[in-house]
Amino acid sequence: MIKLFEEHGFVQTHNKAENNDVEFSAHRMKDSNGFHIDILEVPAVPRTVTAVRINVDDYDEAYELFISKGFHESKAFAPSTTASSKYAYLVSPSGAVIGLCRHIK
Repeated sequence: MIKLFEEHGFVQTHNKAENNDVEFSAHRMKDSNGFHIDILEVPAVPRTVTAVRINVDDYDEAYELFISKGFHESKAFAPSTTASSKYAYLVSPSGAVIGLCRHIK
């Protein structure tokens, strides 16, 4: 996936892998227009998962909003907090995955 997006003008800006609970690697990529994508590698999940990440200022409010709309926490990747973010992967009733994230500054 990284190679595919590199072919479309994205470059990797950093790789985050600092969760003690679940082994993962989040490759942050950016294009010349300033658009970002994250490519996640989670060895515990044996298939490709596509997710839309949403950065929010108020994590708890956004989390409750998604839950009230029928989303549930992913069974494969529990909510967590790292030194730089608080996040959860939420699954919609139709199966779409949202990566809800608040960056800690």
